[in-house]
Amino acid sequence: MAVTNFTGVKVFSTTLARDRENMGENITKWLKENPNADVVDKTVTQSSDKEFHCLTITLFYRHKS
Repeated sequence: MAVTNFTGVKVFSTTLARDRENMGENITKWLKENPNADVVDKTVTQSSDKEFHCLTITLFYRHKS
């Protein structure tokens, strides 16, 4: 199993439907504002209970030289 080296983690998480709809735009905006972040891995996590649905996207990145 390969190990991916990273120097930073950025977490995007929301329980609100309108925020989930905008999450892709928020991630794109962050990537544009952080051009030295080279994403090396990601995880998508969804959880819910009787009332709330939470979506979390975690980006693992390495700073470009």
